Amino acid sequence: MPSNPLVKHPPWRQLLIASVVVPVAITLAVMAFTWPAARIAPRDLPVGVVSDGPAGEKVALGLGQTQPGAFDLHLYPDDAAARRAIDDRDVYGAFEVTPESVTVLTATAASPAVAQLLTTVAQKVAGPPARVTTVDVVPSSPGDARSSVFSSMMSPLVLGGEILAVVVAVLIGFRPAPRQLLALGLVSAVTAGGVYLVVQGYLGALPGNRLGDWGALALTLFALSATTAGLATLIGPGGVAAGAALMVFVGNPFAAITSAPELLPKAVARLGQLMPPGAGSNLLRSTAYFGGHGAAIHVVVLVAWSVFGIVAIIEGHRRAALRHAARHRVEPFEDSPLHEALVHDSHLLES
Repeated sequence: MPSNPLVKHPPWRQLLIASVVVPVAITLAVMAFTWPAARIAPRDLPVGVVSDGPAGEKVALGLGQTQPGAFDLHLYPDDAAARRAIDDRDVYGAFEVTPESVTVLTATAASPAVAQLLTTVAQKVAGPPARVTTVDVVPSSPGDARSSVFSSMMSPLVLGGEILAVVVAVLIGFRPAPRQLLALGLVSAVTAGGVYLVVQGYLGALPGNRLGDWGALALTLFALSATTAGLATLIGPGGVAAGAALMVFVGNPFAAITSAPELLPKAVARLGQLMPPGAGSNLLRSTAYFGGHGAAIHVVVLVAWSVFGIVAIIEGHRRAALRHAARHRVEPFEDSPLHEALVHDSHLLES
């Protein structure tokens, strides 16, 4: 185990360093979680409009004027086309417009926050005497009507991935690399099964294909744990801290689990969807509620992080093996001190 880097400093300096580093770290963590929540607003949110008449044009114009840049509008000829687009995760919802009414097609399963937003916007844009009604095309599970269970499960899932990495790579320290990778894969799969039994079997919050939901959970856990285990294997205990900070304090708050990526500032929204927490939560939504539609990009992100973790683990073990061999390498006899001593003694005897 490497020595404590603070030991070389006198006690007063150790206290000073801790008094600065710890508060700064905690403050940044709080900021990472609260800042996105304070900046929630639609930004190019994909929404459909169903109408080929002046009423539809009026609503489309009203949406653009109400919040410029807030919506990415898609026009659909009929109700069926709009519903297909929602099922395929091309849009979050759609407005069906007639001179007398506006019907809002929503998908609570995709984002309860967006569903509420679209209803509120429709009431503002339609104006009297138009009547506004809401139809939930893809509702959340009856066991999780407000998606609170789904949102609540993701943070402990991310923490679980980090704990899994620490147990396998640090506390147990499986060697060699194939054994560690096998342990990460097996524990991720078993853990995913346990999570599914609780969230769907007991709470009924993950409908859809069972194998798909389990696979999404397992792949998310493996991507999280393999990344942190790889960093730990490659650069030592500091890798655990780096992996945990990356996933818990960057990936988790920017994942938009309780809202939607299009409701966060664009830069952090893109970052969040390129990390395992964001990709994993959206993949799980796709498998649980949308028949796998829109899942491909999230699978690619999780596989990419998994590959990074696998490569880091293999390389870390390779470097460790080289270091071990270097420490225990036997010098050639001709170059050893013993050989030199024998040669010296023989010269003395001859003389």
